[in-house]
Amino acid sequence: MSDPLAVAEKVSGPLPELTADEIDAAAKRISNIIEPTPLQRIPRLSALTGAEVYLKREDLTAVRSYKLRGAYNLMAQLTDGEKAAGVVTASAGNHAQGVAFACKAMGVRGRIYVPRTTPKQKRDRIRVHGAEFVELIAVGDTYDAAAAAAADDVARTGATMVPPFDDPRTAAGQGTIAAEFLEQLGRAPDLVIVPVGGGGCLAGVGTYLRERSPQTAILGVEPTGAASMTAALVAGGPVTLPEIDPFVDGAAVRRIGAVPYTAVSRFGGLVRSHASLPLLTSTETESGAGTFRMMHVDEGAICTAMLELYQNEGVVAEPAGALSVAALREIEIEPGSTVVCLLSGGNNDISRYGEVIERSLVHQGVKHYFLVDFPQEPGALRRFLDEVLGPDDDITLFEYVKRNNRETGAALVGIELGSPDCLEPLIARLEASPIQGQRLDPNSPAYRYLT
Repeated sequence: MSDPLAVAEKVSGPLPELTADEIDAAAKRISNIIEPTPLQRIPRLSALTGAEVYLKREDLTAVRSYKLRGAYNLMAQLTDGEKAAGVVTASAGNHAQGVAFACKAMGVRGRIYVPRTTPKQKRDRIRVHGAEFVELIAVGDTYDAAAAAAADDVARTGATMVPPFDDPRTAAGQGTIAAEFLEQLGRAPDLVIVPVGGGGCLAGVGTYLRERSPQTAILGVEPTGAASMTAALVAGGPVTLPEIDPFVDGAAVRRIGAVPYTAVSRFGGLVRSHASLPLLTSTETESGAGTFRMMHVDEGAICTAMLELYQNEGVVAEPAGALSVAALREIEIEPGSTVVCLLSGGNNDISRYGEVIERSLVHQGVKHYFLVDFPQEPGALRRFLDEVLGPDDDITLFEYVKRNNRETGAALVGIELGSPDCLEPLIARLEASPIQGQRLDPNSPAYRYLT
């Protein structure tokens, strides 16, 4: 597979260094096409944490994510020859929309590779933004498979690569978020929380903060099922994760980019990968800069944050977009601190809400699944309802098929509890009952297969 960064350097010559000055230049470059997004104080999250919590609403850009910034900044710097060759990119969906938007705005032809798992909503929006200027190609099950196909396309056709994160021009465009919220806030925030996928946004935002607001602490947040930046910082360089959970599609990357790693590794501070460790915003590194931390958040916690944002603030966040908000419940924040959470995107497919609700309930400890061996006789289910189920518990799934003449038959039973505290009494009643059953461990292969 061709190296996208090497391909970019071969076509464009030496790439610019990622600096605050370059980010300021990017802000001017994209100002004619991208309006500043709101910085919104959220009373609920402020009350929850005891801090002043603001959301940087990148879900309100023209493509509903911050990715337009990096895509447009890079493409605005291409030569006429590079544009004439056409552009190629790979994306889980949001960067693709940014490239499609830029292609149509600049009249440039593009081929966009996405995983087959990219939600239909994102694929539809790519086609809308790019119209006749883009060709959408679905390949593989992960971003990394799409990236390999895109790199091979560039090597074969001589088209111009527009990397979603592994290019200083992309990262500089994404770093304009920090330039905006510093101006909007009018002071240095104590803590900035940034979602992390390939690392371009963290590289850009963090680089700007380290130069323009060095006392600000930075927290990078990854989904537990795709913690590639943490793995890289621990290993001393980008590593390829053996497997990832693709649910948080906007941040599900097996391997972070070399450009983001180089930038992030210079931030200083102590790297932490355990979600429950405290982050005190007043703590400083030996150099005097605000701390830098990495953490991961369970996909179920992300789903809970998505639902709370929708139910309380009317904000439609995609899974990656809710990462920073989900982190607020996992850390200790100094009371009175000013916290900026980057809400990175709102491209959520409404058809996914069933799974979002399911994962949230499991995370909260109120949704459980059991394999129950029912006697194949009349009244068995009634006995289960009377003797095992609690007064506030509800059966949400019951799958039972009589396959043979055995005395018992297994059923998959999904139960939603009145509260997490109801689980132990339920298990105790099941163990005391003549009906045999066992709870499925959410981390087990059997759970994933059956549910």
